[in-house]
Amino acid sequence: MALDKGLDNVAVHWPRTNRFYDPVAPAEFVDFGAVADAPDIAAPTGALALHIAKTGTVRATAYTELVDLLLGLEGVLYATDAAAEDEDPVIDPDGCAWIAGGLERFVDGHQPYGDLVTFDSVADVMRAAVTGGRLAEQQLRWLDQRLAALRDEAGNAPHWSFARTELAVLSGFYRRCAERGFAVFADY
Repeated sequence: MALDKGLDNVAVHWPRTNRFYDPVAPAEFVDFGAVADAPDIAAPTGALALHIAKTGTVRATAYTELVDLLLGLEGVLYATDAAAEDEDPVIDPDGCAWIAGGLERFVDGHQPYGDLVTFDSVADVMRAAVTGGRLAEQQLRWLDQRLAALRDEAGNAPHWSFARTELAVLSGFYRRCAERGFAVFADY
């Protein structure tokens, strides 16, 4: 897996009808452009929304660690499981719905913490979410291990800084794919 080249998640038609997946026309996402034009929108949110509106693609590299942590798997946006079983790195519409649902729950859960999403606020939201569960102690241990693994050798946390609205737009991309029966091709 070539993690250093960058990752694009490209909306494609599902299932493929020939040897290759056909990209979805950006017109399917044109309404995302309205987010970029909204007053007082965070610059990264506007940039992501505009890129989706113009290309039907998410530049996903910046979100991979966060999405993996939130969903509890590795390589989610790289479609690594799909690559192993199908030989194609594709997230099917059901997988898109699963990603969107996880991101939507996180965005909602982060609301009391404000609009700035950082490593510490992610940890707080996730701790609050698992504390009330049936296996809270086990899940908290798992979460602490995952958080510790993301720190560097000196114990420093990743320098995540996302707008909550940016993650809402990200989830909107996967939700749109799920609702319209599109898949996402991991191009890296």
